[in-house]
Amino acid sequence: MSKPVLLVIEDDPGLQRQLRWAYDGYEVLIAGTRAEALDAVKEHSPAVVTLDLGLPPDPDGTSEGFATMAAILHARPDTKIIVASGHGARESALQAIADGAWDFYAKPIDIDQLGLIVARAFHVHALEAENRQLAGAGAGGFGGLIYASPEMAAVTRTLERVAPADVSVMLLGASGTGKELLARGLHQASPRRNAAFVAINCAAIPEPLLESELFGHEKGAFTGAVRTVEGKIEQAAGGTLFLDEIGDVPQALQVKLLRFLQERVIERVGGRKQIPVDCRIISATHQDVDAMVADGRFREDLYYRLAEIVVRIPALAERTGDAALLAQHFVSGYAPKLNPQVTGLASDARAACDAWRWPGNVRELENRVKRAVIMAEGKRITAADLDLAGTSAAEPLDLRQVREAADRRAIARALAQSDGNISGASRLLGVSRPTLYDLLKTYDLQG
Repeated sequence: MSKPVLLVIEDDPGLQRQLRWAYDGYEVLIAGTRAEALDAVKEHSPAVVTLDLGLPPDPDGTSEGFATMAAILHARPDTKIIVASGHGARESALQAIADGAWDFYAKPIDIDQLGLIVARAFHVHALEAENRQLAGAGAGGFGGLIYASPEMAAVTRTLERVAPADVSVMLLGASGTGKELLARGLHQASPRRNAAFVAINCAAIPEPLLESELFGHEKGAFTGAVRTVEGKIEQAAGGTLFLDEIGDVPQALQVKLLRFLQERVIERVGGRKQIPVDCRIISATHQDVDAMVADGRFREDLYYRLAEIVVRIPALAERTGDAALLAQHFVSGYAPKLNPQVTGLASDARAACDAWRWPGNVRELENRVKRAVIMAEGKRITAADLDLAGTSAAEPLDLRQVREAADRRAIARALAQSDGNISGASRLLGVSRPTLYDLLKTYDLQG
């Protein structure tokens, strides 16, 4: 259907006709029973539903209406359901919101006010769908990296062009910026994708053992060498060898590594046989390699062999909007296992994520989010849960944050003009009282 689909669940024929013709901007579907409503949901997946709780066979009660709402949310959890009823309005409102309704409106229905609620429901549904699409696009990006920032997009475009060429690549960036993920992405996008990807962290292995780890050793080469062992270079034959923290390789081993890069042959520790190995080299370091070359700590000839292509990876603080996107991704990953009541991030948490400098980069962000998910008492992670309360928030850059900031300012002005009266403020804002209460709770504002 070309227009947004609005499902009206109402058993009164007069109200059916009124509501059908009131919303000419939508494709309006009508259902008078639970069965008809579920058929419409399955066939058309309406984004927004208005629901009369008094449905047959319980037109004078609310049981059938609540059962219908539960069935719709079970089938389509992202549906925005606006409940309308004249049956014990306050009690019904509280129960409906608690059970998952998006908003509540008491009869008699004011078409104009209900129209505003419906329009806002469509708007929020579209924003949430856009957010999911954005997160999904990032998740399916180069190397499985989660990003939406132009800074990281520029990096991945470079790597996509470099991947098919059989050249050595050096990735420069701080710890926790995703260098190994990008190295794996290079491997997967290269003609060597069907062979092994072998990674070794040169800083994590004691210097006396690093040569054996890289080049392997023969049986009896040293005390404890009870059998011949292939090194990481041999294991990567035909594929890709990732040398993480290459700046920590001692100078004596740099010479042997340079010989391999020049001749593409190795000798195991304790061996004399030359073994040819064809593999692609990707290296990475958080150190200033140019400075290390200048003061003699890193061989210049080795640097040029490793750094045929140099790609600099931006820190998380330099990636516009990615911190909040990653935080939501980590919440979605950890919450089902660690704290199922948590559903997402509060607006102050998103703002704090974008404002914080993240000295530990993505690794720090993931650790903070994991802890916050475990410790959170509410449904949404707050800045306080992230231990970022009081963080000076930067001007929001993504549209959702801009709209939320505008909502907060408008609510504050309406409350001030109405002397804190919720009914008066809701009239000024053009929303129902339940909607305003929901916004106050969402944005942690005091009414």
